[in-house]
Amino acid sequence: MRDRRVMLLWAAFALTATVSTALVLQRPDHLSDLHIYYGALTDLRAGRSLYGYVAENGGPFTYPPFAALVLAPVTVVPEAVIGAVWLLLTVAAVAAIAVPVGGVLAAEPARRPLAVAAVAAVLMLSAPVQSNLRFGQVSIFIVLLALLDGMEVVPTRWRGVLVGVAAAIKLTPLLFVAYFLASGRYRDAARAVAAFLACAAVAAAVLPAESWTYWTGTVAQTSRIGDLASLGNQSLHGMLLRIGVDPASLPVVWAALAGVVCVAALLRARQLTVHGRPGHAAVLVGCATVAASPVSWTHHQIWPVLAAMLLIGTTGVARKVAGAALLVAMVVSLGAVLGPVSTRPGMQFLFENARTLGAGALCLAGFGGVTVAATRPRRRTTAGRAWLRVGVATAATLAFFAVQPLPAGADPTFKAYTLSDVANPRYFFVCRGVAECAAYGGDEPVTFGTAVERTKVRVNGVVSAQVARLEYYSAPGGMPRVIPLLAAYPGSRTFSFRSATMTHGRLVAYAANGQPIATYDDELAAAFRGQR
Repeated sequence: MRDRRVMLLWAAFALTATVSTALVLQRPDHLSDLHIYYGALTDLRAGRSLYGYVAENGGPFTYPPFAALVLAPVTVVPEAVIGAVWLLLTVAAVAAIAVPVGGVLAAEPARRPLAVAAVAAVLMLSAPVQSNLRFGQVSIFIVLLALLDGMEVVPTRWRGVLVGVAAAIKLTPLLFVAYFLASGRYRDAARAVAAFLACAAVAAAVLPAESWTYWTGTVAQTSRIGDLASLGNQSLHGMLLRIGVDPASLPVVWAALAGVVCVAALLRARQLTVHGRPGHAAVLVGCATVAASPVSWTHHQIWPVLAAMLLIGTTGVARKVAGAALLVAMVVSLGAVLGPVSTRPGMQFLFENARTLGAGALCLAGFGGVTVAATRPRRRTTAGRAWLRVGVATAATLAFFAVQPLPAGADPTFKAYTLSDVANPRYFFVCRGVAECAAYGGDEPVTFGTAVERTKVRVNGVVSAQVARLEYYSAPGGMPRVIPLLAAYPGSRTFSFRSATMTHGRLVAYAANGQPIATYDDELAAAFRGQR
């Protein structure tokens, strides 16, 4: 029976991988990150700047120069060929990650094949792995290197080297050096630092100009990575940007939260290591990198998927429920699936930031909570009482978020478009060209139209000459968002922004003297209700 289940799980893994790969190849924007690697390295071989390259979708090369050396072979063969190979390697990396994690879940050798197959099948279904396949990302390979090193899978004399190499390609695994130090793995920490510096030195020798450009400026330019306030960035930093924290205080607030998360995770990881659970410790540190990093796109978030499976594999109703809830959040987009519910103020914020909150909770609850039983004496508790506690806590949390108003800057889908977006037809500008915009405007200070989609509403319009500033409140209270007025065409100014819902929205136009001259709230709500 066990063998049959193993075969069925691997069959499900293979089927999911095949279907996912086929769907990826059908997308017009498939493997877009791999295309950036390919284009940037092609430019580099032609003598152009690595960090000056910009792909058709606006994406630049954002990794350290050593990553360019590692990825250099991709330009040897046609891009279509490397794309197929990359997809196969991504699938293989998923299976490779499943082997040690399955070993952690199943202490008995006889049960290990089943656990490995289950981890592989679930991991393949998760949003982070699907994102790695879609974009052709290196994140899956970075996780594999750090996981093998953190779990002490590699031979003793080489431990730390994989983390150093991974960090030289993508900086986030550097937190594992702190973990090595906190857990007393001093030699591993030294080897990781030495490997990182050696890789950087090799890159500096081969690519001196690119190394200088990166380490003296590009490394700090997080804006190159993309819109960090977008929903895809499920880090604490991204959530704070969506909440609308004052820009002056944002660095301090983010640094404080990230510091608390990292310290809590490292302390808990040290405890887990002492109790002989390096696998759980490594996954916990990985979750801290997701939560604390300035940017954690979906393809970075493999660590919380692994943590969710480890939670489900432990004893205790509360831990299993927490693991299942996190796994659901990592497999599906709650904001999209629960659209009718998620547009409620508060509930929407909870759903759209579920992955950020889940990763943060993993690092904070019980100093990680991946296996609370590992360092705490087990107390006898009836299953009924455990389920009652879980139910009460869940109901209280949902009730709290259901009644809380969504702060003005907390709209997780909000984005105000700039002049560079005008040419993109996805943004549904209401008019294009001088004559069309003049005819659309009229005597009103603001004239706009709306387009309702599944998880967001787009508002697009023009303003008259008397409007000097335009602001949008997504809900009562909090700071407003300034809407750029775009001089796209001579004699007219357009604007475009998107928000999750217009139920509590308010658009305010101001004159040059700072006085409000027009307010639109009922109009927004009526347009939203009329198009749903």
